[in-house]
Amino acid sequence: MKISLPLIYQGKVRDIYTIDNRKMLMVTSDRLSAFDVVFAQNIPNKGRVLTQVSNFWFDKIQHIIPNHLTHEALDSVLSATEAKQLRGRAVIVKKLKPLAVEAIVRGYIIGSGWQDYQATGSICGIHLPKNLVLAQKLPKTLYTPSNKAKIGEHDKNIDFDRTVEILGHDLAKQVKSISLKIYQFASDYALKRGIIIADTKFEFGLDENNTLILMDEVLTPDSSRFWSVKDYQLGTSPKSFDKQIIRDYLATLNWNKAPPAPVLPDKIVQRTAEKYQQIAAILQV
Repeated sequence: MKISLPLIYQGKVRDIYTIDNRKMLMVTSDRLSAFDVVFAQNIPNKGRVLTQVSNFWFDKIQHIIPNHLTHEALDSVLSATEAKQLRGRAVIVKKLKPLAVEAIVRGYIIGSGWQDYQATGSICGIHLPKNLVLAQKLPKTLYTPSNKAKIGEHDKNIDFDRTVEILGHDLAKQVKSISLKIYQFASDYALKRGIIIADTKFEFGLDENNTLILMDEVLTPDSSRFWSVKDYQLGTSPKSFDKQIIRDYLATLNWNKAPPAPVLPDKIVQRTAEKYQQIAAILQV
């Protein structure tokens, strides 16, 4: 739908509209992004689920770090019709200076981390013990940051020293420390509900006082791998409640992970939508 506010940024999944010099409207669409490529097909109701899950976690972890939510009503900046159409998928947020670093935390060895380990015995340059197996819990939770790529480009892993060069030592250290704290808190919460958070990523910004703020999304099926404890088995790729279904399907194709994205079967799209709904229900969002 067309919104009366000026569009200032369209991301892979989220659209950002300016309200004034302190606030923005963030709308989470149903768009699908995989391997940093945006697909033509949407995942039904995905934007509402992601917003619901993010808001839940923002509230749960606000004792660790403040977040970008203002909790202002949509009706205060939108027409009644616009607010009704966007309710559940849009939030009014603080205007921040985003950090050019994506904070990735890994608790288990899977995905690109597993591929890296098989090739080098390390993950993102961090040396690991020999004979780890697929989906095994790592001896120590890893912080493996990446840069923030433009749409259509792939994020690139960087080491901690590089984040120091980008952010400065104190801020880089703070981002790392808080990312690990959030992951530990969320992992403990989810585990009690039968869910393993294998890995996740966070994004941060600075407010006008240079205070570190958690922004964008947090611990959603788009930004995390959620596994069922009941189905978890070492040496296999666990059943997940996220877009791993799509990643697994794409792995069967001869696709170079560059635009244009392939067309997904309807059953894959529907199963993904169901998984997003399931994780929200299990976490009691």
